[in-house]
Amino acid sequence: MQSTPSDTILIIGAGGQLGLELTHELRQRYGASNVVAADVRAPKDAATQESGPFELLDVLDKNRLEEVMRQYKPTQVYHLAALLSATAEKNPTFGWQLNMDGLFHVLDASVDLGVQRVYWPSSIAVFGPDTPRENTPQLTVMNPNTVYGISKLAGEQWCEWYFKKHGLDVRSLRYPGLIGYKSLPGGGTTDYAVDIYHKAVAGQGYECFLAEDTYLPMMYMPDALKATLDLMHAPAEQIQIRSSYNLGAMSFSPREITASIQRHVPDFQVTYQPDSRQQIADSWPASIDDSRARQDWGWQPDFDLDKMTDDMLLHLKQQLQPA
Repeated sequence: MQSTPSDTILIIGAGGQLGLELTHELRQRYGASNVVAADVRAPKDAATQESGPFELLDVLDKNRLEEVMRQYKPTQVYHLAALLSATAEKNPTFGWQLNMDGLFHVLDASVDLGVQRVYWPSSIAVFGPDTPRENTPQLTVMNPNTVYGISKLAGEQWCEWYFKKHGLDVRSLRYPGLIGYKSLPGGGTTDYAVDIYHKAVAGQGYECFLAEDTYLPMMYMPDALKATLDLMHAPAEQIQIRSSYNLGAMSFSPREITASIQRHVPDFQVTYQPDSRQQIADSWPASIDDSRARQDWGWQPDFDLDKMTDDMLLHLKQQLQPA
């Protein structure tokens, strides 16, 4: 199904790292009044609340979710609310409840209320210590060892089941670590690659919680937005994978991102103090084979490490300048 100006979109978890930027981008494309932002708390970013409809919504409250969906009658739902990897390890019961029950509530309400298309993000966390780490294939051994990864793998299977059983057009991407300048880290294992830029621009050193040679797949937020919208706008017959697509852009280590930053900030210093997140990172891929996404719906990233660093530092410096 192609998107039309009459589409109404509900974004659940609109206050998160991805949600803030997707809300802005979708309002640019569809018109502010056609994109409903929803989150469990009012966004700190006033523009998200003021530029279009906003609803307080806890996705675990199924009655409230259905009330919002009956009110706005969305044709598309982006369900982004989740507890991320490091945070979920500290509160595993709630992490499982939010990540799984929230998904069930959205899928069931979408079937009952005739939603035409649902987007739900997965993650490289679905892979585990026995997965091939280099050029990780689309189909491979998957034995995640984090609450977040276990919930995402289960969620992928349920999304595929709802497509096959109910014909619900659910689409998903396995995001690598996402890096952007518009929001602060949100509790993920790849968050060092966001925080490190903030410290560099502030003239501070950075203590990294991963070892300097830890390679992880990463992606700049403009590419994540592009991939998400390209997937959602692709004709349904092009979507051949209904669990979740591998998605890649670049892979680098803390040492390499430090060197990229030092091209602009030569005195920037990083020390290394690996913590519990190192074990999580070591169980994840170092690089991703996303050939199916490229083949099926034409995925192609725009940013490499240095291009991302140039853009991140430019925007973060602009944010520090007085208005």
